[in-house]
Amino acid sequence: MNNIKMYCLCLDDNLFKQVTNLGYIPVGLGLNKFSSKWLTDRTGVNISKKNIYYGEHSFHYWLWKNNLKNLNENTWIGFCAHRRFWKNNNYNDYNDINFENSVLKDIPPEWKNYDVILGNKIKLDQVKWMKVLKYGKKALCRNPGAIFKKGRTIKFQFDMFHGNGILDKAITLLNDNDRDNFKKFVNTETSYNQGNMFICKSTKIMSKYYETIFDWLKKCENVFGFDLKGYAGIRLYAFLAERFLPYWFNKNTKVLEWPILFYDLRKRNLNEK
Repeated sequence: MNNIKMYCLCLDDNLFKQVTNLGYIPVGLGLNKFSSKWLTDRTGVNISKKNIYYGEHSFHYWLWKNNLKNLNENTWIGFCAHRRFWKNNNYNDYNDINFENSVLKDIPPEWKNYDVILGNKIKLDQVKWMKVLKYGKKALCRNPGAIFKKGRTIKFQFDMFHGNGILDKAITLLNDNDRDNFKKFVNTETSYNQGNMFICKSTKIMSKYYETIFDWLKKCENVFGFDLKGYAGIRLYAFLAERFLPYWFNKNTKVLEWPILFYDLRKRNLNEK
């Protein structure tokens, strides 16, 4: 992996060997215990204690504040997680045996003319009516157009799972350059690039993204605080970032979408014991 630096974000110390076998850099998140071999988000200037709320972005904050300036501008820098990986397109199927060959190891030639790689999109217009009726009655009242598939936008999905009106209130806290455009994005788009994952070949682009996202999330903290309930509420700042990330990169860079495969390294670890 001479032409890509891939950070694999994990919550379990036992996954170190599996991550290094892939040629990736193991990153331990949050307050869980990790051996000294791991890179973690808790040294230097950090928000590690907020990982439960920020998810992957607690490491992005660490990287921005402590190490981004030391990275080579000409190296692709990427992020995956212990359950989500970038796919090697030469492999259509994967399992325990061929998993290591199924994930991305080198930069494909197709990436040559792009700045950023984002994961394939989650399509929100395929939300089933049973879920809408179970979780989204209030959201449907706020977004009556969602009765039709084309109305099941990012905003509707966020209202349905993370709290009615929260996204609208958060958008008012954005900077002047992004507020109206992001509002249009969440009110019209019926899909978004998943997983808070990206690969970028410019530290300058990454720095601009980090400046924007963390300025916004800090303002959101002042409004929503940390007295948050349930998985959909506690990880509010991670979910806000997940919607903003594809908007920002698509607006400001040349983006290529790339497939993501789902495979839980923790399951693999149990199988090997």
